[in-house]
Amino acid sequence: MPSLLESCQELFGTDNLYEILGIEKDSSNKDVKKGYHKVSLKVHPDRVHTEKKEEATKKFQTLGRIYSILSDKDKRAVYDETGDVEDEDIVQQDRDWSDYWRLLFKKVTEEDIKSFQKEYKDSEEELEDLKTAYIECEGDMDGIIDSVMCATIEDEARFTKILKQLIRKKEIPDFPAFSKEGKKKKAERKRKHEAEAAEAEIEAKKIGLDNDKSLKALIQKKQQTREQAADDFFSQLEAKYTKPKKNNTKGKVKK
Repeated sequence: MPSLLESCQELFGTDNLYEILGIEKDSSNKDVKKGYHKVSLKVHPDRVHTEKKEEATKKFQTLGRIYSILSDKDKRAVYDETGDVEDEDIVQQDRDWSDYWRLLFKKVTEEDIKSFQKEYKDSEEELEDLKTAYIECEGDMDGIIDSVMCATIEDEARFTKILKQLIRKKEIPDFPAFSKEGKKKKAERKRKHEAEAAEAEIEAKKIGLDNDKSLKALIQKKQQTREQAADDFFSQLEAKYTKPKKNNTKGKVKK
């Protein structure tokens, strides 16, 4: 079995444990856990396409091993000093990393989602996500609505107003796909939304869901059709606001 650093280089293109988690060397224990959570969500075997499960499983296991190093005061100190890690024994390498992950992080509930939606709408974070989506989608409103978290067809008018203001301020370019979008495309988007809503309501009635759960089912179904399952709505929510369980590790990490 390859060493941890060899696995990191093979799977992530670097053997820098901090770089893989997207954090700095002087990051706190809380930031280490947050970085691990965010990256592990993207490669969780249950969130990727079947053909990518084997690679995702390897990445997920490697991330667990990385976290076990950086969350341990003594092991982290050795890594910071030497750049090396002591490879764990077979028992450590073969542990159930999914169970380990669930011990660290709570499950997202519908109440969490509602709370996040309320705080996220009209926030600076949503604005930045909207600007990013506009650039990446080159002004295509279909792509923007699919990309911005919590967004539905009801947000289109609000997004349009915001984007026009940003264009006037020259904070974003004026893409023809946005400023010259025809009535036909807008009508098609509306019909698509209405069809999805009707389908979700029918499915909800079949299994006895209430309106809130119907909305959740619609969003889940919509997200499942995207190419990048790792970027789905609920993964993004978890990565952004899930509160880790309290870390029982005693002592602070030296910076």
